[in-house]
Amino acid sequence: MKILLKFISYSVLIMLAVSSLYLMNLFSKKPYSLDHYLAKELIMDIINSPEYMTYLGIFDGFNFLTNHNQKLSISSLEEGEEKHLENLDKLEILSNYDIDKLTKNQKITHEIAVFDNEIDIERFESFRYHSYPFNQISGNHLNLVEFMTDTHPIRNKREARDYIERVEMFDEALQANLIWLKEQKKLGIFAPVYVFDHVIRQLKEQLAYQDSENPLMQVYLKKLNEIDLKPDEIKNLTEALSQTIESTVKPSFNLILEYFLENYKNANQHHGVWSLPNGDAFYALRLKSYTTTDYTAEEIHQIGLREVDRIESRMKDIFLELGYTVDKPVGEMMNDLNEDPQFLYADTPDRKEIVIRDYNQMVIEAEEDVRPYFERFPVSPVEVRAVPEYSEKTAAGGYYQAPSLDGSRPGVFYANLYDIKQTPKFGMRTLTFHEAVPGHHFQIALNQENEDLTLYRKLGYRTSAYTEGWALYSEQLAVEVGMTKNLYDELGVLQSEMFRANRLVVDTGMHYKKWTREEAMDYMKKTTGMSDTEVRVEIERYIVWPAQATSYKIGMLKILELRDKAKNKLGDRFDLKKFHSIVLDQGIVPLFILEGLINDWINLEAKNN
Repeated sequence: MKILLKFISYSVLIMLAVSSLYLMNLFSKKPYSLDHYLAKELIMDIINSPEYMTYLGIFDGFNFLTNHNQKLSISSLEEGEEKHLENLDKLEILSNYDIDKLTKNQKITHEIAVFDNEIDIERFESFRYHSYPFNQISGNHLNLVEFMTDTHPIRNKREARDYIERVEMFDEALQANLIWLKEQKKLGIFAPVYVFDHVIRQLKEQLAYQDSENPLMQVYLKKLNEIDLKPDEIKNLTEALSQTIESTVKPSFNLILEYFLENYKNANQHHGVWSLPNGDAFYALRLKSYTTTDYTAEEIHQIGLREVDRIESRMKDIFLELGYTVDKPVGEMMNDLNEDPQFLYADTPDRKEIVIRDYNQMVIEAEEDVRPYFERFPVSPVEVRAVPEYSEKTAAGGYYQAPSLDGSRPGVFYANLYDIKQTPKFGMRTLTFHEAVPGHHFQIALNQENEDLTLYRKLGYRTSAYTEGWALYSEQLAVEVGMTKNLYDELGVLQSEMFRANRLVVDTGMHYKKWTREEAMDYMKKTTGMSDTEVRVEIERYIVWPAQATSYKIGMLKILELRDKAKNKLGDRFDLKKFHSIVLDQGIVPLFILEGLINDWINLEAKNN
């Protein structure tokens, strides 16, 4: 027995020693492994973001230690400066790893990390205040409310109390935002007039809410009634939240409102970022970041014009095939189609419920239709929900929220049902392909579920060129493999592609060629036939989110270019399922890395055959 106990003791000591050495290595300035270093950096970023910890879901079991579900991150100027110094240090550490000693996957990881870090450093050093922290689609006047209502869990009384504590922190978060706005003001940087108008309206709406109308209270009460609480407990909790909203939330919202009212006279009279200090260089960096290419604004503009002409030609052919007389621009013809009652839902009280039901059925059909063309499928389910009413007036037509890592929350495709004409039936499958299957849900859920990817590769890098490029490619793939049900559905896909091609034109038009918002809206309306509401929402989004809109089409074109290259090189040996695996299996990567991955696959397949 003594020998056994001695053996166990030594074993425990050895395990502790090994664990200590591992932890010392992991949290040293430069761990032996690049993957360990980037994992450590990502873990620290996650720990510093209680919202992200909640979003991931996997930390909730440790909330008694972390208390993350009762905290919000505060974006102070000091924290921004500290993060910049950390990024400089990180770039130096990355440069010290011997590239020749890295595995193939680690070389990819290293290249991604360096590229991403260099972008962050340049953005901070040259363009720290070149953004609009409060606008019609984002900002803490919207983001905080959406986070609390959509993401914060309420499964027990503790989490219900955490909800109130988080709401109490709205004041601190908005105070920090106000300090940032005042620093921006010193540089003479202000959002365009229309942004001021939207934000002022949104803040006034938030301030005018009574308890029963306030989304913070509505969702809270709904969730409280879904858990095991006594009536007096629910009463006490809702009264506490009501008091917090009145004493903390509304005064802090009012502070932001006062800033926008006082500075309305300073609002930017132009719409493009060319009007900001060193605006052209800022836009060039944004294009590089979002497209992960070296395309100039002029090159992207010309690509857009060529794509608009090509897509328009195909749409004309379909109209002729359907028996229409093509005697006016296809944009006008699509607008007429959008007005046709046969393609619109009746504006009944239950319209939203009916549309969501139909969308969910389309998801089921797409999941079945796409099976022959993929080797792997997500485990996480996806469902369709309506965009919350408090943000639907200015939100995009649809967007996707990823599932939680622990599987407790599904992927969600949010459909904007504000305007009846925003949901023509011929465009619904297109949005389903883009946001759900085989688009965002396939790509993002598979990325999260991929056990071969490191933590950094799953969560540490994002780029619209890849994610949105894949989603737009998914729309075309659906047409190619027969997932559209008729030519009207194909017109819906082409209309979607047309407005993504338009994005190349109007985004560069406003931010590089000095177009006004109205000029951009006129161009998009004329060439796409989108509704007035859709066009306005889209154009206003591009203004406050410069260059992001170009990533969709640039990413799609790159995937198609690489697929065509593989087909031409491999001929009969080309396997579409394998191609999709090569594109998806390495997770989110810049386009220049994706090109290298496909080239390597082509060379390997050619060599083996």
